Amino acid sequence: MHILQDRFGRTIDYLRLSVTDRCDLRCHYCIPKGFKGFEEPDNWLTFDEIERVVAAFARLGTRRVRLTGGEPLLRRNLTALAARLSALPGMQDLSISTNATQLARHAQGLAEAGVRRVNVSLDSLRRECVNEITGHDSLPQVMAGLTAAKQAGLAPIKINMVAMKGINEADIDAMVGFCIANGFVLRLIEAMPMGDTGRNTAYLDLQPILQSLKARYDLQPENASLGGGPARYWRASGSDFTLGVITPISQHFCATCNRVRLSVDGTLYMCLGQNEKFELRPLLRAGISDAGLEQAIREAIELKPERHEFKEKPGQIIRIMSMTGG
Repeated sequence: MHILQDRFGRTIDYLRLSVTDRCDLRCHYCIPKGFKGFEEPDNWLTFDEIERVVAAFARLGTRRVRLTGGEPLLRRNLTALAARLSALPGMQDLSISTNATQLARHAQGLAEAGVRRVNVSLDSLRRECVNEITGHDSLPQVMAGLTAAKQAGLAPIKINMVAMKGINEADIDAMVGFCIANGFVLRLIEAMPMGDTGRNTAYLDLQPILQSLKARYDLQPENASLGGGPARYWRASGSDFTLGVITPISQHFCATCNRVRLSVDGTLYMCLGQNEKFELRPLLRAGISDAGLEQAIREAIELKPERHEFKEKPGQIIRIMSMTGG
């Protein structure tokens, strides 16, 4: 096995795999209102093609794969794909990010297929606020999905809350209490300027909020691995409550970036905040060998930039989040 490293010496061992760009919600920071530019299904990678790519990444040292979208549970027979991926040699950590509207039906099947953990997008516990952010009255389905995930033994369950000024910043305390009561990990996320939707989202600097929560809950840095992503974690003294903070704007994490994203159409994106990409689908459909595929992935990783430029060039990324893969 050869370790996959970029030109800045970072080991790439984490693949975020988008299985669809469709979603049943319309969170205003992700998909523009009235957006119709979704990828044609003929251009979606098939399960066989996805398995080939993930197997190649695994041979190159990738140990973590997260299923994303859009909303990944909208992809038909996703549990069958999860079972195929979890069985690949070298695969250690298969997880999923979801809005949980479909999770009640799928949680047990995902667990049986080898998915170990789940991240759930939930920006408020107020039904009217969820409706405003997502465009749907989806809170009851999300709550049912969280219950099913606990019953299926998926752990840890992480709540991803995009904190937005004037929209849900007043809901953070209630979300902390909810996560403490249910044994969930809370991850607060700064909005990213992805496309016009992301740029128009009311940015909230999480640093002052973090300082306040650290003082109130006596949060201590948590060094244990809680996934391969960019969150920095703290644990409350004398309790199991864990808080993660993802701060791409106020305190970026580019020096330790270990991931790339594969979109549903087979495009590898090296960075959320840059435009470097590498298209694998034409190679797959032209019959590339396994060795050739591994070499193509190596060439793609060479394109990975040193850092994003969300602050310096906030208008640079015109593709929306659901197009890139979460």
